[in-house]
Amino acid sequence: MFLCREKELLKLNKRYAGSELECIIIYGRRRVGKTALINEFVKDKPNIFFPALRSNAQGNLVALSKAIYSYLHPDAVDAPVYASFDAAFAEITRIAKDERVVFVIDELPYLVQSEPSVTSALQHLLDHEWSESKLYLILCGSSMSFMEKKVLSEKSPLFGRRTAQLKIEPLTYLDAARFHPELSPEENALIYGITGGVPHYINKLRVHDSVKDALMENLFDTSAYLFEEPENLLKQELREPAIYNAIIAAIADGATKLNQISDKTGNETAVCSKYLKTLMELGIVQKRLPVVQKSGKKTIYRISDQFFRFWYRFVPKNMMAIASGGMDRIYDAAVGSFLSSYMGLVFEEICKQYLIYYADQLPILLQDIGEWWGAHPQEKKEVQVDIVALGAKPDNAGSGRRFLIGSCKFKNEPIGTDELDLLREYASLFTTAEDECFYYIFSKSAFTSGLREKQRLGEVTLISLEEVYRKRESNRASTQ
Repeated sequence: MFLCREKELLKLNKRYAGSELECIIIYGRRRVGKTALINEFVKDKPNIFFPALRSNAQGNLVALSKAIYSYLHPDAVDAPVYASFDAAFAEITRIAKDERVVFVIDELPYLVQSEPSVTSALQHLLDHEWSESKLYLILCGSSMSFMEKKVLSEKSPLFGRRTAQLKIEPLTYLDAARFHPELSPEENALIYGITGGVPHYINKLRVHDSVKDALMENLFDTSAYLFEEPENLLKQELREPAIYNAIIAAIADGATKLNQISDKTGNETAVCSKYLKTLMELGIVQKRLPVVQKSGKKTIYRISDQFFRFWYRFVPKNMMAIASGGMDRIYDAAVGSFLSSYMGLVFEEICKQYLIYYADQLPILLQDIGEWWGAHPQEKKEVQVDIVALGAKPDNAGSGRRFLIGSCKFKNEPIGTDELDLLREYASLFTTAEDECFYYIFSKSAFTSGLREKQRLGEVTLISLEEVYRKRESNRASTQ
């Protein structure tokens, strides 16, 4: 069953309704659901679907020939091979002259690797033979660096030829929860924290009775698909997976700064910086800076792919138990007891998405949202604020800056007034007396009566995990 991506489908269908040439670029990291989206879009439309292969030019020409011939002769078993790509594209030209047809090249990077002249050939066709046709061309790719540099950039032969582009991102926490509406907010938060909102991983995790049972069956088992997924992806994308593996493991183990990653992996900082750049292009790692006082000296690195982060946090350290089939005996001690800590960063991301989703109901107009960390001059240590959103007051009156400052606690115990006091103290490290601050505290469980009294007095806004997962319509109705 296909879920979510309604906005993307609407955009694709709106352009299909016309009769002029379209060239749509669709890209995004692997497993994010690009091909599923395209299949859903073309299922009721005339289409020639060509999945490019990790093969040579001849292998891809054979596959393209079969895709075209299958469209012309749906019942045919064998297909003749066109003499060249030019000849195959000429057949596309003939077909699209009088009828609206969707031509999909899935994994364009594979095709270009095998036949580099393809991008120039497509440029010529889009400018000439296809310019007056009814062709609906979709060029799709998983290599982010290739699609951004070789397709979308000014240096690409295809630059300026696209009529639209869709960067497919992992699902939001709310969309991910649509796969399991029967589960509790906490369970859906855990699923999001494990899969990162990647539909392929949500499906492969196969949660039925409990998240623990799903993990035992579909990840903490050497025969399970998800068990080898990170290593398989690294092998597919990278020439030296061992070095990348060490860098990801170092970050998962708490090394967030370049010098720390260098020390843990035994590689020089310049070498680590090079590999980190590639991991960022793949969407596995991200570079972070404080939302205010941005300085290169405060740069940290985090694993942005939640599935990679979960896997590297819990699989390598428990490999012996997993390999021997004894993971069920130690799960509670080795995984369950650490989930609240692991979910800290995940909950921060969920809360940021919540604030963006409800941006029209916030006391500031969001301009930037992130987090802040820096030195505490009195305590002589580095401290962090989970959410710092910078913006303007709706009426744009007064001087100074406006901040929404938040704390996110994925813990079982109620959150008390000390958390608000700490939030105010840390906020004073990067705000001034002229700035206006609005405080938000998010909690997995509950709040003390004292903190709720602070909310009644207008000093803080309190939001529970249940409210974070509540549907927008219900939330609005309850506040009216």
